[in-house]
Amino acid sequence: MAQKKKFLYLNRKAPHGTIYALESLEVVLIGAAFEQDVSLAFLDDGVFQLMAGQDTTAAGMKNFSRTFKALGDYDVRKFYVERESLAERGLTVEDLMPITYEDENEDYAEKPSIHLVGRAELAAIIADQDVVLSF
Repeated sequence: MAQKKKFLYLNRKAPHGTIYALESLEVVLIGAAFEQDVSLAFLDDGVFQLMAGQDTTAAGMKNFSRTFKALGDYDVRKFYVERESLAERGLTVEDLMPITYEDENEDYAEKPSIHLVGRAELAAIIADQDVVLSF
């Protein structure tokens, strides 16, 4: 059996106005379907992709933000959010939607998927990956 590769998807763009955020999410789903070790990192304007209460009605765009909550079903459980990017945009982790997964090893306990990390820690996470894709 082939060894799993570690894929990290860097999300740097705001969720709407370009196709980058949606394209990233679709590629994440493909990687997860092939049972790779998938992680997502949100930095720069990408932190807005995880904002709670997104409403795209006025923009006439599809609101795909709820899809992030379903990624735990695909064993995507590592969401890294850069602390400095949040702070630079006047946001806190409380402004983000809750993303959890059921941990089967702990009797289906709900566990958080979002991990707040600093720039230095995120750089180490990036360096530890086999494949890094930036959107």
